[in-house]
Amino acid sequence: MPKGYWVAKAHIYDLDKLKSYGNLAEKVIEKFGGIFLVRGGKQKTTEGDDFSRNVVVEFPSYEIALKAYQSQEYQDALNILGDGAKRNYAIVEGYLS
Repeated sequence: MPKGYWVAKAHIYDLDKLKSYGNLAEKVIEKFGGIFLVRGGKQKTTEGDDFSRNVVVEFPSYEIALKAYQSQEYQDALNILGDGAKRNYAIVEGYLS
């Protein structure tokens, strides 16, 4: 079964909101068996729009990644983030060779 991924690129506008969101989001990610593969860090945008932050979270499956995103706990975290960031966000199924 292919894994599932949250892939996010964001412009951060409010670090306090981001921190509060992050604390709640971490709990959701852990609850659904997710692990961070990318969380900020050094970057160089070579094509497209430049974002200040990149995040990739791996989940055991695409279905679990969807459930985690749709969970009430994660939606509560998003409400706290509010206008503290502008994001491009995708939930992606992994590739099996």
